[in-house]
Amino acid sequence: MNYILTTECSDDVGLIAKITNLCFEHTLNITRNNEFVDTAGQRFFMRTELTGQPSDNFLTQLRQQLPSGAKVTMYGEEKTKVVLLATKEAHCLGGVLLKQFEQALNIEILAVVANYPDLAPLVEGFGVPYHFISHEGLSRAEHDKAVGDLVESYKPDIIGLAKYMRILSPEFVARFNNKIINIHHSFLPAFIGAKPYHQAFERGVKIIGATAHFVNDELDEGPIIAQNVTQVSHADTAQAMAKMGRDIEKTVFCKALQLASEHKVFINGNKTVVFS
Repeated sequence: MNYILTTECSDDVGLIAKITNLCFEHTLNITRNNEFVDTAGQRFFMRTELTGQPSDNFLTQLRQQLPSGAKVTMYGEEKTKVVLLATKEAHCLGGVLLKQFEQALNIEILAVVANYPDLAPLVEGFGVPYHFISHEGLSRAEHDKAVGDLVESYKPDIIGLAKYMRILSPEFVARFNNKIINIHHSFLPAFIGAKPYHQAFERGVKIIGATAHFVNDELDEGPIIAQNVTQVSHADTAQAMAKMGRDIEKTVFCKALQLASEHKVFINGNKTVVFS
């Protein structure tokens, strides 16, 4: 069996030795290991790929050897369960659906929930359940409650906002704390608000990009997972920039889901530790 062990705790002397020695004692073979110490915050992060069969008390023994409050999780070969929220734009949603169809991501898309019916044919063509919950006539809190109840019924590991063009309420964010991944249409922080590519065009920018991040209560300011950019020139129109931007958004969104599904992302305050 293949496993991934993730460890996060206060930094201390000999942590790597303690973890690896216990793996050896349980006849677990380490095939890959990444670690990082945030010296300013005195936090230790480690991701370990293992083969073998751990005993039932492996994690208990490991926690006993680590500093108090250590977060230790062992993942098996199961796929990461994802629910996607969408509105009308198809590029990010379609990109993830295609990646799943190709088995290029370690995810299982349980369902898509949208506040418009437009994308149902796309989603259902991939055999994924599509739920339309209109926001018309509902307050933001009422709509978020309805969406949240449906999402929670699927028990997802991750909720992906595939260009879900609605601001989530603090209650929704708290309900799925550190589970919501958003794709933003710029290389944050820049050009916040409406028509970002028109703003970029008016400013004569030379690069445009996209940012995938975890969602918190501060709009578009959650911990960043992945970013990418492409160069543009004075000859590119706002429409051309938007087309290029959609391609970057799709790529970055899929990359963020891939990293999260492979348990390579650790939230560290308002930043992330991302292992390659």
